[in-house]
Amino acid sequence: QVQLVESGGGLVQPGGSLRLSCAVSGSISGINAMGWYRQAPGKERELVATITSSGSADYADSVKGRFTISRDNTENTVLQMNILKPEDTAVYYCNADLKRYGQGYVKVWGQGTLVTVSS
Repeated sequence: QVQLVESGGGLVQPGGSLRLSCAVSGSISGINAMGWYRQAPGKERELVATITSSGSADYADSVKGRFTISRDNTENTVLQMNILKPEDTAVYYCNADLKRYGQGYVKVWGQGTLVTVSS
C-alpha cells in the first residue's frame, strides 16, 4: 500500500520554472535517501538529483546551477527546476528507500510525472 506520489509536471516554456513534489503515501517505519530520475523516450533513465536524510544533495552536471532538491519533511522531497531547457523534457520519477513495518528497506519508485519544455 506504500507509494510515492509525484505531482507538478506539465508544459512550460524554455527559461521557465517548474516545481515537482514527491510524497510518501502509507505507513512506513523508516526512510533513507530520496531522489529524482528522468527518462526521455528511447533513452536510458538518468539521475537528476539525490538528497540524503541529513540534507546532503548531489546533482547531475546537466542540471547544476538550475535545479535544487530539498527535503522539508522526512517523507517528502521537492525538485525546483529553473531556467528549463527543451532537453529537460522527460518523465520524472521520484525514488526512495523505504522500510515497511517488520521488513527491510526496499527501493520504491513513483509513477512518474511528465515535464515538457517547449515554446
